[in-house]
Amino acid sequence: MKTVIAFAIALLSSPVWALSEQGQTSLENLQQQWAHIRYELPEKQREVAFAKLATEAVAAVKQEPAAELMIWQGIIYSTWAGAKGGLGALGLVKQAKASLEQALQLDDQALQGSAYTSLGALYYQVPGWPIAFGDDDKAEELLKHALEINPQGIDPNYFYADYLIRQKRYAEARQALQRAEQAAPRAGREVADQGRHAELQALAEQMTE
Repeated sequence: MKTVIAFAIALLSSPVWALSEQGQTSLENLQQQWAHIRYELPEKQREVAFAKLATEAVAAVKQEPAAELMIWQGIIYSTWAGAKGGLGALGLVKQAKASLEQALQLDDQALQGSAYTSLGALYYQVPGWPIAFGDDDKAEELLKHALEINPQGIDPNYFYADYLIRQKRYAEARQALQRAEQAAPRAGREVADQGRHAELQALAEQMTE
């Protein structure tokens, strides 16, 4: 099971708050380390590196249980699952799902709806019942919700394009790919943007083979 993707604390109802300075630093550190591992490390080194990063994400969430950090905890768990592969990754996928669902409960608009994007990606990439919770219809619902919040974002359009290609809905996939290619660069996310654009090119090539 290869999944890119990318994601455990249930909170009582409380007002949404902004990340503290320390929380913002933790978030940026997780994002940058994730991009380095995902796009710059050799594949055989990624599983161990993601496992270590997951420990840092758990500590960050424990320190400051904010939706933004929960989202990245979920992304890291899901990408760790992709690096691990096989049935042994299912426990990590379930942890990713739990983190993302908790982030949605706290603030579904956090990071421009990234919890919807990452959760949607999980739903179409993991096996369905009885092995796991995969569900293509649920995936599309979540990805469309992500696009309502962030219609020009590189990530929601990338994952929606990937989903559509798997469904052989190529005309719609080309539109999503075009939106993703035209997405504005993200400050501090240069490595992630470069890696994502390479993945966009790989998706486009799938439709020309």
